[in-house]
Amino acid sequence: MSPLLSESRRIIAIGDIHGCLMSLKKLIDKINPEPGEQFVFSGDLIDRGPSSKGVIDYLVDLSLSCSCHFLMGNHELLLLEYLETLDPVRWLENGGRATLDSYNSPDGLDMAEEHIAFFRNCHYFIETEHHFFTHGGLDPGLTIKDNLRLYSPKEFCRLRMHMHPALLETQNYPWQKTLVCAHTPVPEPIMLEKLIAIDTGCIYKDNPMLGRLTAVILPERRIIQTRNLD
Repeated sequence: MSPLLSESRRIIAIGDIHGCLMSLKKLIDKINPEPGEQFVFSGDLIDRGPSSKGVIDYLVDLSLSCSCHFLMGNHELLLLEYLETLDPVRWLENGGRATLDSYNSPDGLDMAEEHIAFFRNCHYFIETEHHFFTHGGLDPGLTIKDNLRLYSPKEFCRLRMHMHPALLETQNYPWQKTLVCAHTPVPEPIMLEKLIAIDTGCIYKDNPMLGRLTAVILPERRIIQTRNLD
């Protein structure tokens, strides 16, 4: 069952962090959350950046004072698949080595059980009355109900077809709610009636078009950002 989010209070969704702890701390400082504030972290908390362990430690602490909800990203899935199969190839090819380094671990098998439980407890999607939160996205040819019927939850971590330029132009999405997602880096947040995309490629700080960590505050759709500080 999806965790409860209340649309009677503001919801703050944050895009891909990818181990960028200093950037995350700066963004939270700029948001200046009140006690009990509602956060949705959109997945890909780990890998590629220098401080994956520090990011998880920080988020665990933040969840003690704020209502934090964590989505499963494709990178969290890669880590969990590795721990299940002990085949590291796909994970290491996609930034897993940086995560192992941050845990000072040769293989991750000595990772704290608290952190493994954290990853396993991430949600594949969260629904509210007017929004559908997931890491990757939805099939733009189907209603949300049919997406949930025809796709496995894991597939929502990887879908990108809703980000096709032609669809962004026509905005022909059949969803009853607004999708709020990350996963696909874009130079600027996408703010359409039925689509909000907030992965602005924080980890790609050498790309002048990317390199920012983004939050969107709902329902007012206010954007708060910071440049990569890691």
